[in-house]
Amino acid sequence: MNSQGSRQRGTRIWHSFVLVVSLLGLAAPGHAQNAHSLLQSIQNEFVQVAESVKPSVVNISTTQRPKPREGREGQPQRPQMPGLPRGGPWDEFFERFFGGEQQPPRERHSLGSGVIVDKRGYILTNNHVVEQADEIEVRLGDKRKFKATVVGRDPKTDLAVIKVDAQGDLPTAKLGDSSKLRQAEWVMAIGNPFGLDQTVTVGVVSAVGRTGMGITMYEDFIQTDASINPGNSGGPLINLNGEVVGINTAISATGHGIGFAIPVNMAREISDRLIAQGKVVRGWLGIGIQDLSEDLASQFGVPPDSGVLVGNVMKDSPAEKAGMKTGDIIQEFKGVKITNVRQLQGEVAKSPVNQPAPVKIVRDKQPMTLTIVLGEQPADLSAAAPSGPPTEAAAERYGFSVQDLTPEIRSQLNLGNEAGVVVSSVDESGPAAKAGLQPGDLITEANRKPVQSAADFVQMARQLRRGTNLLLLVLREGNSRFVVVSPKP
Repeated sequence: MNSQGSRQRGTRIWHSFVLVVSLLGLAAPGHAQNAHSLLQSIQNEFVQVAESVKPSVVNISTTQRPKPREGREGQPQRPQMPGLPRGGPWDEFFERFFGGEQQPPRERHSLGSGVIVDKRGYILTNNHVVEQADEIEVRLGDKRKFKATVVGRDPKTDLAVIKVDAQGDLPTAKLGDSSKLRQAEWVMAIGNPFGLDQTVTVGVVSAVGRTGMGITMYEDFIQTDASINPGNSGGPLINLNGEVVGINTAISATGHGIGFAIPVNMAREISDRLIAQGKVVRGWLGIGIQDLSEDLASQFGVPPDSGVLVGNVMKDSPAEKAGMKTGDIIQEFKGVKITNVRQLQGEVAKSPVNQPAPVKIVRDKQPMTLTIVLGEQPADLSAAAPSGPPTEAAAERYGFSVQDLTPEIRSQLNLGNEAGVVVSSVDESGPAAKAGLQPGDLITEANRKPVQSAADFVQMARQLRRGTNLLLLVLREGNSRFVVVSPKP
């Protein structure tokens, strides 16, 4: 069916529903037959939507072969257990407490869903469905089976594209426009929950633009109450026009009727890149950033939510080469006003590398414009957590203590030549804990002044007027961020 016909179908469903509700509200016996007829019409429209999309929805079965383990004299290696359960909790129990020798390694299997987006056999699914697979089998709605290969994966959005080789063109789903989704619109999830092929569930769009879920690095989820269960991952979320508006990817671990789908606009962009290049190349500034809270905005003399704060600038990064500095506030990127971290991350990530990008900032309350030639986003960096007892107490008024850097701590934190003092303990009920300070954080600045030693920091803190907030620049896991700590009452 063409797009105009799909839109007309969706409009008919909605108008019919409104009319049925109106007729039922009249509660007159003479209207019962008309109401029943209209309900039957709505039901038929839902059936037609499902039937039009189901041929393009596939079942994905993966196999992960056991990895070789070392002998008794070596350290046993516990195999990874990705995605849906592949062996049960007892496997992990025996491996953890008895060295993995209670049961021989065996193949692990998992199930997921996918949707055909190109008649040549390209299938869009979730990264977590196929990331550990040694073998992938795809089963179509007509029961045909194919071996599939991975075209490309993008863990940062939890999307992947796989491909099957079939004779002739395969049925494809029509991709819609997720930017037009509205809260309370009807949607339909199609997939293979618990291996039950071609399962259809119906619900509404509970919310759009969900972020901060901790599911992926780049988040802009559609929330829905259309039932999603293990095995639905990678399957399509459909609107009443029979168009894919999302890729089902996660469910809430603490509630029922709360599922999340990746917007199809994001999925389309990622799948196109994976098909063309086999990977996703993202733009990169080389900075650590954080949202502007009211306290931070007050410290820097700008309104809240008027940009994002630069916590650190990485050495030899595109941002450093363009002159960006710690404490700059980014308010506009390539003509787009920036209000939060997620927004800036998304705008930078989708920008082409090796291309100049104008960035408007505020530095020391003065507006400036920098031109940054974006680099390619590298792999994430991480650092070890510190250990050991504190050597000196400091800043009692703020609910935490610090210590000088030792060679051991410097090595554990991978600090190189970084200068500062280490947070050695934090009062769990004190203001520092409420501000997010953690043991192991490296304080490099206090009230915009460099910190060299614990003694210097203690002296500076004690000289502050009573009731004065403490603005700290803190390095954690390779990234710096500003933290405002209020004094104890």
